[in-house]
Amino acid sequence: MQERLHKYLARCGVASRRTCEDLILAGRVKVNHQTIQRVGIQIDPQKDFVEVDGVPVMPRPHVYLILNKPKGYITSVKRKDKNPTVMELLTGVKERVYPVGRLDLDSEGLLLCTNDGELAFRLMHPRYHVEKRYLVRISGTPAEEDLRYLEAGIQIGKERLSAVHIRITKTQKRETELEVILKEGRKRQIRRMFQSIGHPVTSLVRVAIGDITITGLAQGCYRHLTTEEVHSLKKVVGLSSNPKLF
Repeated sequence: MQERLHKYLARCGVASRRTCEDLILAGRVKVNHQTIQRVGIQIDPQKDFVEVDGVPVMPRPHVYLILNKPKGYITSVKRKDKNPTVMELLTGVKERVYPVGRLDLDSEGLLLCTNDGELAFRLMHPRYHVEKRYLVRISGTPAEEDLRYLEAGIQIGKERLSAVHIRITKTQKRETELEVILKEGRKRQIRRMFQSIGHPVTSLVRVAIGDITITGLAQGCYRHLTTEEVHSLKKVVGLSSNPKLF
């Protein structure tokens, strides 16, 4: 059965689909000892021999972890500048995994790490409508009409940003705590949205992706997802799930 090369690489846990496309364009991928530099070609995983940087690539068991990310770590596989990456918190994980989506340096909370490229792609793509829930603290107290305005969607530059639901959970003298639900995850989206109405974010924690939560998971720690949790995530994005594989 034919399969696109970049999808095969992602399924084997090399990296995300987008990064696999970049590897192909950079000339780092070979099929049957021939360098491939064109995205979109089809291969037969049963017959073709695939390498990345000279290392043979083949399917391997998928690993699914969630990490409770603290502030001060970047969501990246490699270090940039002096900031540590979330990968440095995954001590004892022998399999090669990578973070799904992003939480910026100053944000905290649930981060999925896996080598399942197809699941990672679908969780990040807004087409699959995966809900992500955040607890957010902002300066001041926003008007109710401002929250409905953000839910309806606002234009910031070339992007239209919106939230599925925003609910005030606690009002203090100088700050407000809210629950925010998104079905997309653009760069610094929540921070940009609240900044646009004059209430900058002072704290942001992602607490859930779909039915998966960080309840009971200490900050800086990780755990493997259960079979049922993996099945739940796959169901949300329309992937079949065979419990015997986990």
